[in-house]
Amino acid sequence: MFPPIQHSVLERFLRYVQIDTQSNPFSPTFPSTEKQKDLARVLVQELLALGVADAHMDEYGYVYATVPATVTHPVPTICFCSHLDTSSDSSGTDVKPIIHYNYKGQDLVLPDDPSIIIRLQDHPNLGEQMGNDIITASGLTLLGADNKAGIAEIMDATQYLMQHPEVPHGTLKILFTPDEEIGRGVNHVDLQKLGAHFGYTVDGERRGSFEDETFSADAVTLIIDGVSTHPGFAKGKMESAVKIASEIVARLPKDRLAPEAVDGRAGFIHPATIEGLTEKAAIHFIVRDFTDEGLVTHETFLKNVVEEVMQNYPHSRYEMRLHQQYRNMKKVLDQYPQVTTNALEAIRRAGIEPIHSSIRGGTDGARLSYMGLPCPNIFAGEHAFHSKQEWVSVQDMQKAVEVIVHLAMIWAE
Repeated sequence: MFPPIQHSVLERFLRYVQIDTQSNPFSPTFPSTEKQKDLARVLVQELLALGVADAHMDEYGYVYATVPATVTHPVPTICFCSHLDTSSDSSGTDVKPIIHYNYKGQDLVLPDDPSIIIRLQDHPNLGEQMGNDIITASGLTLLGADNKAGIAEIMDATQYLMQHPEVPHGTLKILFTPDEEIGRGVNHVDLQKLGAHFGYTVDGERRGSFEDETFSADAVTLIIDGVSTHPGFAKGKMESAVKIASEIVARLPKDRLAPEAVDGRAGFIHPATIEGLTEKAAIHFIVRDFTDEGLVTHETFLKNVVEEVMQNYPHSRYEMRLHQQYRNMKKVLDQYPQVTTNALEAIRRAGIEPIHSSIRGGTDGARLSYMGLPCPNIFAGEHAFHSKQEWVSVQDMQKAVEVIVHLAMIWAE
């Protein structure tokens, strides 16, 4: 019915991943790293070149842009959103993307570190990729498909829609955010300026997946004040904050409430980082569950563990600081069923059977939903994110582009 998409998604993706955009969870600035703006500037220039006249980056590093409507009847304004930053869990400097053409199920040995091997038995979703082209990094870094695949897909869809005004759609908004990986992705977003009614993050995994439920998430920082003295004269006096912190972590269950031990709808307590000296130490936990009640239960359990350990250190003190990160977006999205219905239909029109599921994580969409922009998550094709084994297939990215285009059209019907 309409011209086929002449995809630019691969070329865009290969360029974007070579721009280092790692965020920094310990930085007090916003964005947490200035280098995220390097990609933002590139995207603004590319959008302007496509004819998206209002594309711009604001002082915080957000990219805003508008694809004008091609229909005259009222249509809700829809936003497509992806994030600029990559995870701090693995290096994002000097990414060397490699295309493994016509995948046949073989082990993918990454040349810059042959000990990094992507095996079908460890990545069962590779079983859906026979004959497809798989992109990986070279073994020294993550790839950055999370979430530059989503950015490339939104940009490719934008190019198609700008070049084909005969395709019917309402006003579309583009939003690229910094610092999503460290939980600050929407701290300074201007929803009034964005002006969207509903949104979709393009930041999911398996081809066809659609997620309208996330974890609820809190961050818990435990500060331990120990007793420091000269180690040569410490008998009966020293209470090492480092040892107290270690004992608390050691008391956490290994067969439950641990991310490496649970899946499905089970939540967890995860000690993400530990820092400290004899006198003072800090443990930074992330706590996750699909219900707010589950979060409270996990946090109460953690507090009880801390208090039991602290009884053995009568001269030391602790403080627990709790910070709400995001909440399960399903509570909001259930009030707007058409947001889900339209996305599932768009996936079907792209020739894919939808996989409607919950995500064991969070997206900018979780917080945006509670800020007034209902915003579930569509697949981008990214896999094994936050690691050197990260991969994405070219064909999955192309399908994600098709879904975005179909979704824009469906809202206008």
